[in-house]
Amino acid sequence: MGKRGPKPRRIFSEKWTPELAYAIGLLATDGCLSPPGHLIDLTSKEKEQLQNFIRCLGAPLNITAKFSKGRKYLRVQFKNVIFYDFLVSVGLTPAKSKTLGPLKVPAKYFWDLLRGEYDGDGSSYAYWDKRWHSSFMFYTCFVSASRGHLDWLRDEVFKRIGILGHITHAEGYSISQLKYAKADSFKLLRKMYYSKGVVCLSRKRLKIERILATVGEKL
Repeated sequence: MGKRGPKPRRIFSEKWTPELAYAIGLLATDGCLSPPGHLIDLTSKEKEQLQNFIRCLGAPLNITAKFSKGRKYLRVQFKNVIFYDFLVSVGLTPAKSKTLGPLKVPAKYFWDLLRGEYDGDGSSYAYWDKRWHSSFMFYTCFVSASRGHLDWLRDEVFKRIGILGHITHAEGYSISQLKYAKADSFKLLRKMYYSKGVVCLSRKRLKIERILATVGEKL
């Protein structure tokens, strides 16, 4: 008999929590899985994003620098067979950008997952429409190269709070966008930020709070 390799070591808990769901949302947007060596990578321009990720996983991981096309990024990168296989069982896959579909996250943690995806690739913006008197426009958007994943997100949001976002695809671009307008955005964001203590990217939350304050609304 040949020698057996070392037994895989568990360094993260796969027990579902709001923090784990949020971390998976980040990986679904800015993460990457590489089969050789069971490598897991999360890259971001924002250090807080990676600090949140490490906090959510609850294990000591390092943030390192990465340079691409003359620009500096930060990343957390590690190898772990058990956690890699767990992520695959949830629905994350290598080369996921155009093939991502539904994610197997417990229903009670859906909003945490969505907040992670928002912090990864989402955005909010607002403006006053000069064509109409006192017309304040406000949108919340999610972006993905996988139309199937956006369809799933849209369906899951609709099942929970009855709002139906609009999916667009710009000609010549590989990405699609799921967008919610003003009244629906208010409902959506209050579900995503259901507590002041939820883990999130503070820059994006502050931007939302400032936008809402413009029209006397709060999270």
